[in-house]
Order: sequence, then C-alpha cells, then structure tokens
Amino acid sequence: MKLLQIMRVWSALPKVTAMVLSLIFITFLSGVCPEEICVKEGEIVAKFFNGCNHSETLWRSLTMQGMHLHNNTPAAEHRQMGVMVQRGILVILNASEKHEGNYSCSFKNSSRRSWISLKVYTAQPRECEQMNQISRECYTEESYRLYCPEKNVPFNTLNITTSSITWHKEGGSSLKDGYFSSVKKEDSGIYTCTRSYLYDGQIYNMTSTVKLDVQPNKITKKAVIISPENNQVFEVDLGSTVVIDCKAVMMSDFDDSFWLSGSSFVKKDTSLPVFYNDTWVNSREEIIKTTSLIFRKVSEEDLSKNYTCKLQSAYQTSFVTITLKQKASRSYTSLGVCFVIIVVVMFVTVVTYVKFKVDITLFLRDTLKWSGSISDGKSYDAFLMCYKCDTAGGLNASDKRWLESVLEEKFGYSLCLYDRDVLPGKAIADAVLDCVEQSRAVVLVPVSPDPDPESGLLSAIHEALVERQTRLVFITTETSMASKSDSFPEALQLLSKAGNCVTWKGISSMPTSSSFWKQLRYYLPAPQQAPTVKLLPLTVQDVTS
Repeated sequence: MKLLQIMRVWSALPKVTAMVLSLIFITFLSGVCPEEICVKEGEIVAKFFNGCNHSETLWRSLTMQGMHLHNNTPAAEHRQMGVMVQRGILVILNASEKHEGNYSCSFKNSSRRSWISLKVYTAQPRECEQMNQISRECYTEESYRLYCPEKNVPFNTLNITTSSITWHKEGGSSLKDGYFSSVKKEDSGIYTCTRSYLYDGQIYNMTSTVKLDVQPNKITKKAVIISPENNQVFEVDLGSTVVIDCKAVMMSDFDDSFWLSGSSFVKKDTSLPVFYNDTWVNSREEIIKTTSLIFRKVSEEDLSKNYTCKLQSAYQTSFVTITLKQKASRSYTSLGVCFVIIVVVMFVTVVTYVKFKVDITLFLRDTLKWSGSISDGKSYDAFLMCYKCDTAGGLNASDKRWLESVLEEKFGYSLCLYDRDVLPGKAIADAVLDCVEQSRAVVLVPVSPDPDPESGLLSAIHEALVERQTRLVFITTETSMASKSDSFPEALQLLSKAGNCVTWKGISSMPTSSSFWKQLRYYLPAPQQAPTVKLLPLTVQDVTS
C-alpha cells in the first residue's frame, strides 16, 4: 500500500521531476543506473532482459499509475495502455509521451530487478542521435550492403512479423535494399532504415540511422588465378586418384572460385567420383584460396571433358580451363638402344686402348710435355746394363752406342753407364748396386760375346731389383727369342720373367719411329728432364757399321 501511495504521489508530480526522482530512487535501490532507450514518437518499442523472458515475468512502471503487466494481462488492458508483455518481453506498439518513464522487470517474487529508462521524442535530441546511430566504413569501387539494425529484439519469437525494410538517405532519395554495386565517394552520408512490423492487422515502424563513411579504395591488386595455366594438360593414369589445385589471390570477401565440368558445376559432395574442396591461407598482404578438384578414380569419361576453374570478383570474372590426358605406356626401346650404344662405345674404347695404348701413352707424354717433375731422389732415369748373348743376334758396340745416344739426346733420358759414370777402383758388385739404387729403371741390353764387365753380376742384381721394386726392361733379340728360354742362365731367366721384354730387330729397329723405340719408351718412366740436344740424322755408314 505504501508503494502504491508513493507511485500516486509521483504521478501527480511534473513529468521531468518524476523521472529524475525515480532515477534517484532506482539507483538507490538497485545500485545501478537504468538502461536508457530513446524512441521516436509513434514507433514500436520492445525490450527484454536475460532472465526476464519467461511467462512469469512481471513488468512495472513508476510513471504509468503503477502499471503491472505480465503475460496474463487481458488484451483489453493492452489496447488501453498501448503496452503489452509477450514471453516476458515488454512491447510498446505506439510510443507516446505518456509512455516515458522507468520500467522494471523481475521474475516471480524475486527482489532483483532490471530497469530501463524510456524517452520518447518528436525532434531527436543529440544524446538520442548518438545512441541510435551506428557507423560503418567501406571503400570505393567495392560492392557493399547496408545493414539495418534490429536492436537485438527477437520479434520472431512473438506474434509480430517483419513486413519490409526501406532505406532513405538524408537529403537524398530512397535506396533499394541498401545495396551498392560499386560504392562512390559521394555515397557517404546518413542513411535511415525503417523496419515495418505487422501485428493484429496493423503496421508499426522502427527506425535506425547508419552513418556511412566511404574511404578511397584500399585495394591495389585485383583477384587473379595464379595456377594452373590456361589450357594446361595433365597426364594421368586411368583408375588413379588425381588432385588438381586451382590457386587464386583473393582481395575481398566477395571474391570466390569454384570448378566447372563443361558447363555444369562441380559439387563439394565427397561421395561423388569428382568433387572439390576449399582451403584458405591468410597473410598480411593477401589471401590465397586453393580450390582442389579431386578425381577419386580417373575414368575414360573424365578424359573427354574440359574442367574450368572460375574466379568471380567485384571487378572481373576470370577462368582457366584444363584437360586430362592418359599417360603414354612406357617404352623400353629407347632405353635399350641407349644401353646398346653405351656398351658398343665402351667396347670400342677398350679395344682401341688395348691396341693403341702405347701410341696413346706416348702421344699424351709428348703433347702434355709431362716429364715426371716430382723428385723421387733418384739421379738417373735408367741404368743400362749389358748381358752376354751367346747367339750372333746381340747388339754390337756401334748399336749399343746408338741406343745410348738416342735415349739421351733424342728422348732426353738421363742414363747411368758403367764405363762412364762409375769411378775406377770401386768393387764391381758395389758399383753396379749403386747404379741400380740411383736409377728409376734398369735396361738389360744383349751384347756380343765380349760384354762389359758387369754382365756377370745378373744374379747379384736380381735380388736388389726385387727388393727395391725397380722397373726392369729386358731387351732381347729375334734369335734369342727363337731359341729355347732354357738356354739362358738361371739368373737371366728370372730377370726376363720379372721385367718387360722388348725385341731388337737389328737395322729395322734403329729408326726412332719403330715399334722397338715405342715399346722401350712405353716401359720406361717419363724422363725427368726434356732433351737439350737433337740427334743428328743417321747416315748409311752409321747404320752399316
């Protein structure tokens, strides 16, 4: 009773005074300020609070003579007051000055309440303009759609249906659906949207304002397909699973890409034999969308179709078309031909080298001027040592001198000769072994029955040659080769087996281009020093002497 008396007293006070006092009273009781709502006179108002949208919710007004409303309030009272409650939601169908004031919402007999402060205006004050207006920003040359706010009112749960939405620009004409196909700078301004609601055969309106700010276009690049290439052909195996990615750079939310099979859309249904899916990669500068065309098992029918990746953007439509081609069956003919060619080339190379290895080696030595410059501590390239040949085919003194002269003066070998380089008075065995020690190779020369003194030391040097692994060249004659090898002394037989044999054929072996000289040079190491004196031409008298 006391609360009703207080309400009657407040209803008798001037409206502004009553609202101020009620705000003070509400703040004192609840500890919070009520939520403020500004609405244009004649428009519909709806408000609900979480926890109050229930059939047993009770709404009260401090300014409307102690109004108490709930879902069971008779419809006649609704029409009389212009206020009703549906599903715990307070609805004022046609706001007027009498509806201004403070309203509370509570559940059952709970002492906890939620409050609103409703203000109805004919000319919108500044504070209401700021409260009811939202700001939006877009960019030139983009497509854009304005959104009309619903002010978070679930009319779809009430017996109130949305009839239509109209847009009007302040100082301009109406705008159909609030949609711009390409925004221009002059489209900036204040837009008012009016939502119409139908209830009990009557139309009620709710208006909102949107401030649109159009900025210069921030997009510097256009959407583009970066792979695959147009008319690209993909080779595939029948029955295999194939994935073809269409990658595109997206520049706005309105850009999209998809696949076409001929003129039909490829679906995202993964149960189909051919489908597609999307993946997105966002970076600071751009968005990459990958639209993957997936063939579960490639069929012959797939090979006969064209597939198109289509990109639609606000600026242009682009596409690339690809086809599938069956991989050619592998042929081993070319591989076999190559293998045969390689084998033939290797065989010819080996045969050529075996047959001409002496000429090739000497050609490389003479061409590259390789002289074995790395020192091995030896003083001579070869030690020429004579052995006794019982037949008449041995080298005579003149032939022996010719052999020495050609090796030293023509081919540049440094020779150790017993009769020239060994000091007299030294034991023969020691002198010969010293010559072997200081030489890179030993050449055994067959001579007539009067050989040099060192020919009797064959047995002594065999052990030294084996121990030092000194290269040995064994010169024989045609007559000695024709005779039995058993006719050689035992030491000479051992040396002939340990060394490389070169046959002296008399006068036919004297020219430096003969096979005798080629084989002798081939078995000898390359000389350390190049020749300094050229051999004088051979005269007939020298050959016959």
